[in-house]
Amino acid sequence: MRRRHLAAVLLLAALAVPAPTWSADQPPALPAAPAPKPSSPEAEKAWQDLRQSLQPPAQPKEWAEKAPTPEERDAFMKKVGEFAVSVADKAQDFHTKFAQDPHAADARQMELSLLQTAQRLGNTNVTARLAKLEADRLNDPSVSEEEKVVMRAQKIQREAMKNPDTFNAEFEKGARELLKDYPKSEIPYQMLISVAGELEGDPARKLATELSENQNAPEQVREMAKGMLKKLDAVGKPVALQFTALDGSEVDVAKLKGKVVLIDFWATWCGPCVAELPNVKKAYEKLHPKGFEIVGISFDQKKEALTGFIDKEKVTWPQYFDGKGWQNKYGQEFGINSIPAMWLLDKRGILRDQNARGALEEKVEKLLAEQP
Repeated sequence: MRRRHLAAVLLLAALAVPAPTWSADQPPALPAAPAPKPSSPEAEKAWQDLRQSLQPPAQPKEWAEKAPTPEERDAFMKKVGEFAVSVADKAQDFHTKFAQDPHAADARQMELSLLQTAQRLGNTNVTARLAKLEADRLNDPSVSEEEKVVMRAQKIQREAMKNPDTFNAEFEKGARELLKDYPKSEIPYQMLISVAGELEGDPARKLATELSENQNAPEQVREMAKGMLKKLDAVGKPVALQFTALDGSEVDVAKLKGKVVLIDFWATWCGPCVAELPNVKKAYEKLHPKGFEIVGISFDQKKEALTGFIDKEKVTWPQYFDGKGWQNKYGQEFGINSIPAMWLLDKRGILRDQNARGALEEKVEKLLAEQP
């Protein structure tokens, strides 16, 4: 199951409140408002020390060259989780010792965010402590409604993740309950559109249709739902894709009939995309002589980052680039809202698969064996 889009939604939701957020892949975002006057020089020094301690452990440099094994990634995530707890302890010390300091509220939210991160990374030792913190803040009248919605959403996510097989159903159920309690909040709608992005076939179409027609949903969510419907409707139909590639070559998928074509929606800043590249290159080197082609659709915004990467990695297939990131032409046209997205076209130019990750080589060989 894909979880990258769901995680991104909750991270964005957390950024909506004036509190620091923290993850294994991104340093915390501290409040941008003008710094309030500290209650004492001692408190100011303690706050600055706490801020400086927030930088999470960096991923090993060698991972940029070679994707980590599951064991290596698990070990790193455990290390990050332990680090998060250690900084949460410092945040607790700060708001306990300097309860009247203007930064005490930030430190309390920091402690909560870090413990949530630690638990998501598998640290079960913080469960009771986290539950008490969340209950206290949910019952605190000084905590904003928006912050309470975020806490509820994060708790729903954690509970749903306990069973991957029922994740989507439980997450959707929790989102709908949250929507009943907070009908004016955008976050439950963001959660529902995330679920729609994880589903396939009729369940995905049903939820996307519901969201696209819901006038109470945020406009962005309705537009994303419409894009999903367009993407779902694309299966079983030809894909029109014609452009001048980054290297100056002319690309027209309609002229590639007789070949199996992978359309790879990706970006150099996308960790899962980069991790998938060795598998893509392996399949291309083995099956290109038999009629396998790849067309890249880059979501990069910096041309030099893309050209430098493809030169270094010896990526030889053509790339579409317009520098617009998530707003790029084909991302918008095909309703792409998470990457990597890998579409496979058969020899007739018909879209057959929108999730070619994981068993790419096997899927391509099967399509190559078909008669045009």
